[in-house]
Amino acid sequence: MTTGILGGAFDPPHVGHVVLAREAIRHFALERLLVLVVSAPGHKRVEADVERRLELARLAFADLPRAEVARDDHAFTIDSLEAGGFDPDETVFVVGADEFADFTTWRKPDEILEHVRLGVATRPGYRRDRLDAVLGGLRRPDRVELFEIPAVRASSTEIRALAARGEPLDALVPPAVARLVVELGLYHDGC
Repeated sequence: MTTGILGGAFDPPHVGHVVLAREAIRHFALERLLVLVVSAPGHKRVEADVERRLELARLAFADLPRAEVARDDHAFTIDSLEAGGFDPDETVFVVGADEFADFTTWRKPDEILEHVRLGVATRPGYRRDRLDAVLGGLRRPDRVELFEIPAVRASSTEIRALAARGEPLDALVPPAVARLVVELGLYHDGC
């Protein structure tokens, strides 16, 4: 079974995440996409607690029948992969090009590629030279596959700022996510 993994803080999940997931399922013919909501990411601060982010992620990915949302209590990707027991040839860890541009700063990037293949989503106009520089620094660049997705402008930082000002989120997050953010008053006063 070909499994995809999409991990992140999802604080909150947005339409870019959903497009990335949908295109990864299609491109890699994934039979399952495991969406891992990291409870305490080792590289960034989160505003909403993990239970709220799990709830938001379940809503965001509800229309993708092959997607399963789960909590990940490992702060770093390598720790999740070592604990997960995934088949290294049948598992694709999916990231966006921006994340991959920083891949060599991740904890044990070469070891990550021993546990999974990496699917890197690019978008039209993304500078390939940034990715080539990362690929050139890896022991196993053959374990990385680039695939193109439609350009979607959305960022969790921008969404939190809009929510804090009480502005509409509808174009940036799935409708059910927008409703819950408003209903619960998420991202107001740093919560």
